[in-house]
Amino acid sequence: MIAVLGGLGAAVCWSAGTLSAARASRLIGAPRVLAWVMLVGLAVNAPLVIVSGLPEGLRGGRIVWFAVAGAANVGGLLLAYDALRVGKVSIVAPITSTEGAIAALLAVVAGESLRLGSAFVLGAIAVGVVLASRTPSDRPSHPLRATLLAVGAALSFGVGLYATGRISMSLPIVWAMLPPRLVGTAVVAAPALARGRLRIVPAVIPFVVLSGLCEIGGFASYAAGARHSIAISAVLASQFAALAAVAAYFLLKERLTRVQVGGIVVVVAGVALLSALQA
Repeated sequence: MIAVLGGLGAAVCWSAGTLSAARASRLIGAPRVLAWVMLVGLAVNAPLVIVSGLPEGLRGGRIVWFAVAGAANVGGLLLAYDALRVGKVSIVAPITSTEGAIAALLAVVAGESLRLGSAFVLGAIAVGVVLASRTPSDRPSHPLRATLLAVGAALSFGVGLYATGRISMSLPIVWAMLPPRLVGTAVVAAPALARGRLRIVPAVIPFVVLSGLCEIGGFASYAAGARHSIAISAVLASQFAALAAVAAYFLLKERLTRVQVGGIVVVVAGVALLSALQA
């Protein structure tokens, strides 16, 4: 049950972060948004890491997973923010949401057991996510660049989610949240600051702060759930695409098609059934 709740909590956080990052990226560009999101996250994460202290498990192969988690998640965010800058949320979100299926596949390949019933429900939820996030057919087609960027983001995120899940099994959650913040600050934010490219207009500040908080909150929730099942938490976390579609309907007045409504029903029913199976 904790794996289910952890995945759902991550989905809520990441859906809000996606909408906020889309707005910010179109105003100041993906690299600058990513830099500020990482700085906000590090400001929250660093004090918790200091209080927690250096864990005994951070050695050997875990350091490799630590580095993979950081690099993959930062790379995924950069690609996703760039995709959101040139494409529509309703197109980019469902493509990047396949990160959960990619992470789940990696977990199963690595030996994680998954009952047939749970696997079937997870597959149905993944289909529901795609359906709920489909854009209406009467709208212009999405740019090829946005699609390719979103595919790259999904692959990178999938590897990052799996690596984060591996870390969370042996390290405190605050340390599992740290890799992207550490890598992002060192590789993106610090060079931008040195070149004087971190200037930001006041109107964008709320968006990058919200994105940073949602990003780290989502990772905390996912890491807690992944301790019990990487596959289940990863696929449920990918629901952020469906939640973003619902939020866009209420906040941005975007209409939902019958296919989208059907997808949302499938997702809700699947979550309820999966919760019962895991209880």
